[in-house]
Amino acid sequence: MGGLIPLSDASRRPLRFPVVTALIVAINAFIFLLELAYGDAFVLRWSAIPANIVSGHGWITILTAMFMHGSWSHIIGNMIFFWAFGPEMEDTMGRGRYLIFYLAGGLVAMMAQILASPHSSVPNLGASGAIAAVMGGFIVTYPRDRIKSVLFIFVFFKVTFIPAVLLIGFWFLTQLVHAGAVIQVQTGGVAYMAHVGGFIFGALTARLFERSTRVRDYD
Repeated sequence: MGGLIPLSDASRRPLRFPVVTALIVAINAFIFLLELAYGDAFVLRWSAIPANIVSGHGWITILTAMFMHGSWSHIIGNMIFFWAFGPEMEDTMGRGRYLIFYLAGGLVAMMAQILASPHSSVPNLGASGAIAAVMGGFIVTYPRDRIKSVLFIFVFFKVTFIPAVLLIGFWFLTQLVHAGAVIQVQTGGVAYMAHVGGFIFGALTARLFERSTRVRDYD
């Protein structure tokens, strides 16, 4: 059994500390602690349930569910992916535009999943859709950047460098394979259709959020 964990962009470094990215990570961590403290009642109250949304109830959960997670592995995995691609996109867009882009991507992702399963009563939660938007933006903005990653097979691992277009492209293909299936993250997290919706939004709109001056390229 193997896998791949992206760590950071080896081709460039942000010119400024990624304040917004760090803040989003902190908010996700804080909300997860609230989930642990208040249990299932809290999770059900603030997760997005498609059937409720379609019937006109709980619209705020489309936003709140973006900051919730189903388990330790869920939040840790999401935040690792987010930190691998978020800082460079924040630098490219600027903090304000980047925050709007992230939130818009998450909302579109949630709506994509709700439209795919409008009568589902399974809670949807997770930052995966918004992070997928960041990854979609990254692949069209810096496709040739090398992503420092950890490749592991069973107990063996190796640090390697993979072009963003290959790493993110392969990830997106795996989401397409599962799109439309009722497969949730852990016990009712964001489904694959949300990943697809967020990614497409990011890929199509990232250029619109860029600052007039692009971050310089590194060799």
